[in-house]
Amino acid sequence: MILFPAIDLKDGVCVRLKKGEMDDATVYNTDPGAQAAAFEAMGFSYLHVVDLNGAFAGSSQNGAAVDAILSRVTMPVQLGGGIRDHAAIDAWLDKGIARVILGTVAVRDPELVKEAARRHPYKIVVGIDARDGRVAVEGWAETSDMLAIDLAKAFEDAGVAAIVYTDIDRDGVLTGINWDATIALGRAVSIPVIASGGLASLDDVRRMVKPDAAILEGAISGRALYDGRIEPAEALKILEAA
Repeated sequence: MILFPAIDLKDGVCVRLKKGEMDDATVYNTDPGAQAAAFEAMGFSYLHVVDLNGAFAGSSQNGAAVDAILSRVTMPVQLGGGIRDHAAIDAWLDKGIARVILGTVAVRDPELVKEAARRHPYKIVVGIDARDGRVAVEGWAETSDMLAIDLAKAFEDAGVAAIVYTDIDRDGVLTGINWDATIALGRAVSIPVIASGGLASLDDVRRMVKPDAAILEGAISGRALYDGRIEPAEALKILEAA
């Protein structure tokens, strides 16, 4: 079970949004490389990075910040946000990104995602962001009619490494992970699922190690780590003990 610290990049700095609203951003660190190194020093083993500008623009916009992160850590990094073609996927994997997260393109062009997974087995992650169970795209600016579970099932046996499932209405507001929806998704597919959106306290970390959550790969934490609501050593101790 992995606890992924999150670095969300906007205009080259580390921020957290509330419910995906770009105009409601809190800056936590102006040096993404230093923030990544700090997370590694705390004992975290895998880093989750999102290029927020890229998610809206449709192409990577914070490349220099991601490069700075890669230069400062040895732990694997998974990256999402604006990665929507094979050239971008190949470029980031060649740079040392461990796993590429594909969100909007998973809805718009699922065959591209499947082909990428064939070319790069278990290095492709599908990002499913949902409001009321329905998939949102284009940096969460649009909500489709597609159900999150139906989208996840479309990638069964495609060779994707994981699914990051984000409940948008809980993202950045510290109300707790939507465990019911996340575990239901995990039960519906054989692909490992990562919980995202709303992780608020050590209670959520303890919830991660309950038997019914064992099917998940882990959970992502952002604002709660930056605000000090979660003490990293204690969180990692809970996971290690389990």
